[in-house]
Amino acid sequence: MATALKALKKSDPELIPLLDAFNIPDLEVKTNYFQALVRSIIYQQLSGKAAQTIAQRFKTLFAGTELPGPHDVVIKDHQTLRSAGLSNSKASYIHNIAHAFLNGTIDHKNLGSMSNSEIVDQLTSVKGVGPWTAQMFLMFTLNRPDIFPTTDLGIQKGYQKFYKLSDLPKSIDMEVRSQPWKPYRTAVSLYFWRLVEGPFIW
Repeated sequence: MATALKALKKSDPELIPLLDAFNIPDLEVKTNYFQALVRSIIYQQLSGKAAQTIAQRFKTLFAGTELPGPHDVVIKDHQTLRSAGLSNSKASYIHNIAHAFLNGTIDHKNLGSMSNSEIVDQLTSVKGVGPWTAQMFLMFTLNRPDIFPTTDLGIQKGYQKFYKLSDLPKSIDMEVRSQPWKPYRTAVSLYFWRLVEGPFIW
C-alpha cells in the first residue's frame, strides 16, 4: 500500500487529503479461489454485517468453521443452501460455481497466472458471476493493484462525496478521471469505500 500511496500522491495531488485521512492495511493474497467466489456471491448487494451472518449460517451447513469446497456444495440440494438465508438466485449461483470448478469451466489451477481480462472472461462465463464479482475476486483474492469497479455503489458514493458532486457520477466519467491513478486504482477504490462505509469488511 505504501508504494501505491506514494505514487498516487505524486500523480494526482488532489487525492492527498483522502489518502491521508485513513490507514488502510495491505490486502492479503488468498489461494482458495472457490471459497473466495462463494464469499463474493454471499456478499452481493448486502451490508457487511448481514453478509457475515449468512456466511456463518452457510458454514454451519457443512459442520465446519471454513467455507466448504465444491464437492461439499454439489451434494447439498438447493433448499438446503437456501436455508442459510441465501436467495433463490444466490443458491443457484453457488451451485453453478461448484460445478464449474469440478468440470473445468473455471481453470482454478491456472487462474492466478492469467491476465485480468482473461480472468473476468472465464469467471463471467459461469451464470451468476458478473463483472462485479469478478472484480472483487481480482481485488480481494488475487490482490491485483489496478482494479476500479466504477459500477459499485459504494465506490460511486465515495467518489461523489470526495469530489462534492450533487449526483452520483457516471461510470465513464469515473473511468476517465481515474487514468492518472493507474496502475494503483485498487488503492483508490479502497479509500473511496472507506470514506462512506467505514472500515471495510470482506
